[in-house]
This record gives sequence, C-alpha cells and structure tokens, in this order.
Amino acid sequence: MFKRLLIANRGEIAIRIARTAADLEIATVMIYSQDDATSLHVRVGDEAVALTGEGPAAYLDGPQILRVALEAGCEAIHPGYGFLSENSAFARLCNNAGVAFVGPSPEALVLFGDKVQARALAKRIGAPVLPGSIGAATLEEAERFFSGLRAESAVMLKAVAGGGGRGMRAVHALADMAAAYERCRSEALQAFGMVNCMPSRSCRARGMSKCKSWATARKWRTCGTVNAARSVNVKSSSRPHPPRG
Repeated sequence: MFKRLLIANRGEIAIRIARTAADLEIATVMIYSQDDATSLHVRVGDEAVALTGEGPAAYLDGPQILRVALEAGCEAIHPGYGFLSENSAFARLCNNAGVAFVGPSPEALVLFGDKVQARALAKRIGAPVLPGSIGAATLEEAERFFSGLRAESAVMLKAVAGGGGRGMRAVHALADMAAAYERCRSEALQAFGMVNCMPSRSCRARGMSKCKSWATARKWRTCGTVNAARSVNVKSSSRPHPPRG
C-alpha cells in the first residue's frame, strides 16, 4: 500500500476518496483549478496544490497533474471518475514515471475505454449487441442511421470515449438529432477531451427482457473492469455522503 496519494478530481468525488484514504492512513494531496480555490475538497486533504487553468480543462491536464504528483512526493494518483479516469494515455504516462495509476491498466483502458473497440470485441466473442454504427459517425451519418430504423425506434448517441453517462443523449425524433449531437460533442470535450460520437439503437425499458444480456455485458464493461479495478487499491468509504464542493 502506498503512503501518499494525489487525488486528481474535485468536489464530492475527491472528498470521498480523501476520507477513505484517511481511514487507510494514506496522506492525500488535493488539486484545484483557479476557480475552485474555495471549494470544500481543497480543505479536506493533507495538502492542496493549485493548478494552472480554470474549469474542467485544468483537471484534464495530465502532464501538469503528474508533475504536481511527482513534486509532492506522491506514489500514486487516484483519478476518481470522469476527467482522466479512463484516459489510457494518462495511465501510461503515470506508469512510465513510476507513479501508480489507481485503476485499470493502460491496455485495458484502450480496449474498454473506446466504445468502438469494445463493441467490436463483444461481436467477436459472440455477445449480443444492439444495432449501431461501426465507428465514430458524423451528424449526417447519425441521421441516416436513425432514418434506417423502424418506426417508433429511438437512438442513443454516445461519446466514443469515456463513460459515466457523460456525452450521452437519447434521440426520439430525427428533428432532435442535430441538437443532441452537438450536446454530446460538447459534453465529451469537457469531460474527456474528445469529441467523437456514435449512434446505436436505444434499448427502452419496455423491451428490457430482450436487452438483459446486453445490459449485463455493459455492466461488466463499465463496473467490473473500470470501477472494480480501482477498488482493489482504495476501498469504498462507509461514511455518509459529504456535502458537495
């Protein structure tokens, strides 16, 4: 177990990690963007370091965050979820610098952090998948995909990278596609630093029995691979939810 941990996140996520680390007697270094200087998470760690930049962009600056971790003598970085948590390049950067990345290996993140590759793997091993594009799609391609579905079908637009529900929009009418597409791109850029999106047929609740195996496979990919790997090093806290930063 490491003795000093940098938490590469903000708000409630960072607070919960810090509390668990304290229970395990691990010292924590918090980071914050210029506009987060008064946030609660800044005050709950053993040390806090200001980042250059404001907003989500500061928490997506992997090289800067790794530099802070090295200067603060941290042995590991916990990314929480969102931001850099599924960024394979950042995980590899940490490993190359001798700093443990609390999460899956870079190789696992490359495979399962890219929905195009994850979908291709599911098809290769015979797992059921919903109809969808085989890769990132332009707005025009997404509209053509929607038009090719049967009446009353819906489309789920998803950012190719990332997870946690960010960069996802359900589209029930072709007229709503353009706005949903731009919203997905915007959210994906803010959360993951990437803008590619892909459509697939939406799995509605009324058809959930037909989608059970797909949902199980999806849960394994998101929870079993990403979140469980993270809990190996830092256990879940039993403390109640803290106030938001």
